[in-house]
Amino acid sequence: MSSEDSKRDNDEMKARQEASVYSLLAKIAEALEKGVVELYNVEIESDELEIRLIGQIPQQLPIPIVVTPPKAVAEAKPEVKAAYEVAKAVEVVAKKVVELSKVVFEEPRPQFSGRVVEVKLGASRSEGGTRERIIVIGGHTMPAYYYLAGYSPPNPPAFGGDVFDIKIGLPRAVRLAFGDALDNPVEWAKIWIEKYGAEAIDIHLVSTDPTFKDASPEEAVKTVDSILQAVRVPIVVGGSGNPEKDVKVFRRVVETFPSEGIVLNSLNLDMKLEDVCPYIAKANATVINFSPMDLDKAEQINRKTYEWIPKNRIILDLNIGGIGYGTEYGFTAMERARLSALLGNELLQHPFNVGAANAWGAREAWITMDPYWGPKEIRGPLWETLTSLICLLAGADYYMLVHPLSVKIMKTIREYLFSEPKPNEPEKALDWLSRALPVI
Repeated sequence: MSSEDSKRDNDEMKARQEASVYSLLAKIAEALEKGVVELYNVEIESDELEIRLIGQIPQQLPIPIVVTPPKAVAEAKPEVKAAYEVAKAVEVVAKKVVELSKVVFEEPRPQFSGRVVEVKLGASRSEGGTRERIIVIGGHTMPAYYYLAGYSPPNPPAFGGDVFDIKIGLPRAVRLAFGDALDNPVEWAKIWIEKYGAEAIDIHLVSTDPTFKDASPEEAVKTVDSILQAVRVPIVVGGSGNPEKDVKVFRRVVETFPSEGIVLNSLNLDMKLEDVCPYIAKANATVINFSPMDLDKAEQINRKTYEWIPKNRIILDLNIGGIGYGTEYGFTAMERARLSALLGNELLQHPFNVGAANAWGAREAWITMDPYWGPKEIRGPLWETLTSLICLLAGADYYMLVHPLSVKIMKTIREYLFSEPKPNEPEKALDWLSRALPVI
């Protein structure tokens, strides 16, 4: 077959297809004039399709109006009848519309009846203490980081550096950051403040543990005094975790330093609260109530503590585990507690303390692993930082950290979250929508 014959056959086939389409469109137009159109198993492929209906059509219709003979409707299928009734209803509404209603946009503003109390860490000279800086946390009336017009976020979170009163085993990443200062809690505290920018010091008196060194409360007081003299930031005094010994240590500390606004870490239901709370109440001290991921026990210890200590001197610690080691239980407990507080539960209206250094309990934070996972000197701080970030978004207020990099990153994130969005080039704000994702 010659090329001319082939071209002629193709033209004839194309003409037949076009004629078929035009015939179908003519039938559709005829059916539209009668009011009802039903198409089954029809496929139309076309680059551009235009249907023109010639007839007496109103010039300005707000929406299409269905004109269907009653007989055609009566004989139509059920689904067609339903569509007809909807169209008639729309037609009636359309005839009554004069203009679209104008509504002024109002930003949603959730209302909460509860408020988290403000708690102060440390005491200035005017308050009888010697701290050159004090920290105020809490004051929330909204969930964490709600950016609403006219709403000013409350007090920002604060970050303290951990110090131990006796040499203990610490990851290599921490040893590299502090060197020989790990043998001297006073020097350790000074490096935290002067070099790494910690905003408070968390001194852990682990030497007082009866199963370890069993240091006396008097020895503990000397350590606390040395740190109070060396740095002028708020001090959080932690015990060994032994409920009997911690009562004695805390009592001695608040008796010796009644005006420094010291924070005691921590009280729990295993302690004889009546043996220590009255002494705390007489001093200008704050307590951290510890209740591991249990809101019922958190309410219980707070209720008991209220008998002696005002609400604005109580911080709540619901405990936290590192990523993969219980973080999800920790931050969900915080979210439930905070929402309950904002909804009016007075027993939970307290700022949160987070012992984010617990993240180092995760083996992946410090053990040697395949190079794919990166060096442990970086992996460990990131484990602590990401644990802290999760708690930050849940509304946590005070953080106990063991690595300087974690403090540096969290302070940077805090600055970003507490600043108004001010892009230098607004037109590029949505560039991420077109970014190509790397293939891993």
